[in-house]
Amino acid sequence: MSLSPKTPLPVIVLTGFLGSGKTTLLNRLLDQGPRTAVLINEFGSTPVDQALIERQDIPLMTLSGGCLCCQMRGALAPVLKNLRLAWENPRSPRFDRIVIEASGVASPEPVLDTLLRDRWLASRYHLQAVIAMVSVPAAEEQLGRFPEARAQVAWADVLVLTHTDQANAEEMVRLAVRLDELAPATPRLVAVQGVIDPETVLAPVAPDNRRLPQGQELPDHGFRSVSLYLSAPIPWPRLQTVLEDLLAQHRSRLVRVKGVVRLSDRSEPVIVQAATGRLYPPVPLPARASDDGLGRLVFIAAGAVHELAEELMAAVGGIAVPDAIRLH
Repeated sequence: MSLSPKTPLPVIVLTGFLGSGKTTLLNRLLDQGPRTAVLINEFGSTPVDQALIERQDIPLMTLSGGCLCCQMRGALAPVLKNLRLAWENPRSPRFDRIVIEASGVASPEPVLDTLLRDRWLASRYHLQAVIAMVSVPAAEEQLGRFPEARAQVAWADVLVLTHTDQANAEEMVRLAVRLDELAPATPRLVAVQGVIDPETVLAPVAPDNRRLPQGQELPDHGFRSVSLYLSAPIPWPRLQTVLEDLLAQHRSRLVRVKGVVRLSDRSEPVIVQAATGRLYPPVPLPARASDDGLGRLVFIAAGAVHELAEELMAAVGGIAVPDAIRLH
């Protein structure tokens, strides 16, 4: 597909609560179809998601340090304007669409407000689809506790249900009832073992006349993060014990763990992730020239994190770098 200088660039907004599978779908979108630029919004002050993108040969930008519905709200429009101006330069790398991966704790309303209300952006970008990922085993609790999770569902053009293999029939039924309340007309698709056809996800037709967000300031959602930097490889049994203990002790507050670390029995870095109290096995990540050898883990909690930070330093202080713990 070749776009003329006056053609609005399609934008896909990828949303969903923490640990719902956004990056997995993003990697599939990048394997399929048009050349894509990616804008990742991370809540914590330590960027991690960029390292989880399988393709590194694309325009890839990260907005970290806050989510686009609060601390980073004013940052989106300038980035999109600069991206469009660069796209119009014949010497710049070409791409045919943009994917915005919103922070898992963000309501999509300010993103949509920026894309639809800013006249300069609205004439140069076309909001193709808002895709919300919903992790079935965690959805009932998340939709009940967090207004951000409900907003992600309510504003979506299509819902992708994930981790269905970890859910039972009763959970599927309860979720269907809840989604009937929040988004009764929104198409629902199921990712099987994390696999779904991107073309199927983008097939539902988005409305021509979208309702506009009210544009009001959203209240502070109360999420905080702790970033941990490790200077040396760590044995997996030790790290596994530390993380499982933290997940058990802070079950109601610790909503997400993600990072890239080096283990003492592997030559390549690994991805470490946990969500809703569950720690997943480490996944190997191809070594890259940009690797600096440091391990990075981000812990996102609903509420204060000082106690969590103290426990982390007590557990791994021997292999942490100076100033290893950073709060956000």
